[in-house]
Amino acid sequence: MNEVLLVGRLTRTPELFVAENGNKGSFITLAVGRPFKNQDGEYVADYIDCTLWTQIAENTAEYCKSGDIIGVRGRIQTRILENEDGTKIKKTEIVAERVSFLTSCDKSKSENINEECLNEKLIDNEEHDKKKKNNKKQD
Repeated sequence: MNEVLLVGRLTRTPELFVAENGNKGSFITLAVGRPFKNQDGEYVADYIDCTLWTQIAENTAEYCKSGDIIGVRGRIQTRILENEDGTKIKKTEIVAERVSFLTSCDKSKSENINEECLNEKLIDNEEHDKKKKNNKKQD
């Protein structure tokens, strides 16, 4: 089973890109705190790269900003990339299958955490795919 569940803060405001196949996507990094202190008595975080696709990417870019807390459920993916000097590097990332917006509503609302917004926005790839299939059947 390849499943990951993370809760962390966005390190930057998500931006959309369009892939060669026309799908929209977004690369984000989550700062996920460790539940223990280091040798200096400080809490530290891991910075985990995540890839979002389709409606999940669009909604995250629209409703989230740097510092927002989100939950990501997905799978681990490893790719081999080639950098500018031709060196091959191994990149491990999370491909999101579901994202929960835990502290963000929309950009027009207050910067403060709004209790009503917690878990209000929830996008699930499976749900999105079912809607797409149903729409195609109706056509």
